[in-house]
Amino acid sequence: MGNQADESGTDVEIYRRALNPDSVHVVTRSDAPEELLTLLDSLGLERKTETTAGPVYVWHETPEGLTEKAQKQLVTRAALPLLIADYKVNIDPDVYDVTAWAQAMAEHRAQQARAKGDQAPAKAPPGPPGSPSNSR
Repeated sequence: MGNQADESGTDVEIYRRALNPDSVHVVTRSDAPEELLTLLDSLGLERKTETTAGPVYVWHETPEGLTEKAQKQLVTRAALPLLIADYKVNIDPDVYDVTAWAQAMAEHRAQQARAKGDQAPAKAPPGPPGSPSNSR
């Protein structure tokens, strides 16, 4: 059992396996840190393991029961947080959804704008002092 991420020099490879066309396969490099595996878990992907006499193989898949479109949307949206976390990600064009990517980017930009707005001063700084009144 070869590891496509190790062979490609990436952290994460996302593709559909010919032997299991009902889900999208997400494989990490063999020495992937737990933080990467936990991030994939948090993105809605299901962790799978296979224990052998040698190594323990770990990978993720899209959950059962999703339509092909929903699978593509899930893995495409998952790619953005992985890239933001500075992981090298390769997603097969056959499982990439342009619309899901655009939505994920728009949400990320909106979140950044909100965070930037939260850092703004609570109120505007006072203007220059006014002229003294001449009322009697």
